[in-house]
Amino acid sequence: MSALMYNEDQEGRDVKFNVILTPAEEGGFIVTVPALEGCITQGDTEKAALKNAKEAILCYLEGLEKVNQIKSKPKAIIKEIEVHV
Repeated sequence: MSALMYNEDQEGRDVKFNVILTPAEEGGFIVTVPALEGCITQGDTEKAALKNAKEAILCYLEGLEKVNQIKSKPKAIIKEIEVHV
């Protein structure tokens, strides 16, 4: 199992991620995780922003695991669609 996969049935392991905290114009901080494209969160304080970042990382990794489970099913078909908004 990859170190980046999250599975509640197995004993977890610690994985470190660099995060970038940027002061938000309206106050608080915006947090991005460069290693996980699109993984962004925010918080009113640095402490809250870091706590939210941990939760966002776990959610991101859980999502990756679900995608990998879908891809491993032989009858599943995955297509990319474009939506104009």
